[in-house]
Amino acid sequence: MTRASGSWTGGTLSARTFLKPHQVARAVFHPAWIPPSLDPSVERLKRIRVIAGAVASIGVYTVLEGGFDVTELLENALTASAVLLLLTPATVGVMLLVWRRTGTVRQMKVSLLNSLKLLLLFIGCVIALVLLVQSASSGGNPLLTLGAGAAMMWMLVFVGSGAFRVSGNFFGTAAVHRCLPALLATVTTWLMAIPDLVTGDLHGLSLTMGIVFILGAPVTVTAIALLETGRLRRRYGIRLRTHPASLPPVPGRTPPVPPTGLPHVPPQQNPYGHPQPSYAPWAGTTTPSGHPQPPYAPGTGGNPYAPGAGGNPYAPHPQPPYAPRPPHGGPYGS
Repeated sequence: MTRASGSWTGGTLSARTFLKPHQVARAVFHPAWIPPSLDPSVERLKRIRVIAGAVASIGVYTVLEGGFDVTELLENALTASAVLLLLTPATVGVMLLVWRRTGTVRQMKVSLLNSLKLLLLFIGCVIALVLLVQSASSGGNPLLTLGAGAAMMWMLVFVGSGAFRVSGNFFGTAAVHRCLPALLATVTTWLMAIPDLVTGDLHGLSLTMGIVFILGAPVTVTAIALLETGRLRRRYGIRLRTHPASLPPVPGRTPPVPPTGLPHVPPQQNPYGHPQPSYAPWAGTTTPSGHPQPPYAPGTGGNPYAPGAGGNPYAPHPQPPYAPRPPHGGPYGS
C-alpha cells in the first residue's frame, strides 16, 4: 500500500520544529490519520484518563519509597513497553474475533497496520532512550558523554510527550474503533497492577497505602473509560461489540447535499403570477382567468398611443383646427 508524502505527520514537521521535541512528539505520536474527537466532553475524559494512566505508569509508590529515581523509571518504562507489545495485539485480536460476527477483518486492515506501526515506533523510542542513558552514564570520552547527554535530554522530552500522546489515543486504535482506546487503557492498567496484588509486593508501603496506590489508578481509569464509552453509546450509537463498518455515521462525516440548479442564479419567478397590491394602477382589471391585467396589454384600450385608438396627438393624419384654404384667390375670396 502506498502512502502520500506527509500523510503521517500531516506535513507539520520542518527543520525548525526539531528544536522543539514536544512538537515533534505531537506530530509523530498523534498522526494525521487518527480521527478527531467527537465531543469536547469525551476529549476531557481522555485527558483525565491519561493523567490517571501516567500515575500508574510512573508509580507514586516509587516517589514515596525514597525519592524519584530515573533509572527505576526507565526500568518501569521498559516493563510497560513489553506489556504493551504483548497485551495490545492480544486485546485487539480478541475484539477482532467478536467483530467477525458482523463484518470482516479486511475492512480494518489499514487502520490495524497503522496502529501496529505506531506501537512499534514508540517502543523503539523507549529502547533508544534507555541506551542513551546508559551511554551518558558510562563515562567514556567527554565529548561523547556530552553529546549523549544532549541527545538524552532531547529524547526524554520527546518520549515523555509521546507517552502522553499515545496514552490518549492508545496508538491510534480509535481509527479502528472509537471504544478501543478506553478498553486498552483499562486492560493495561489492571494487568500492571494485578501482579503486585497477587505477589503482595507493596514496594515498602503499608497495607492501606499500598492498596490505595496500586488499585487507585486502575479503578480510576476503569471508571473514566466506562463513562467515556457510555457517552459514545448514548450520544452517537457507538458500541464496543459492533463492527466498525456497521456503526452509524458520526456527525461531520456526511457531505452536504449540493443545491439543485445552476450556481449563483437567483430563482426566477413570474412577475404576474400573484395578485398585485391594491395600489397598482391596474388593480381591479382582471382577465377571464382571474389574473390581473397589465395596463398596456394589447387590445385592452389602456395604451394611449395604440394605433387607431384616437388618443395619440401625433397620429399620422391629424385633423387641422381650421378649414383648408381655397385653391385660388386671397384670403377674402375673389
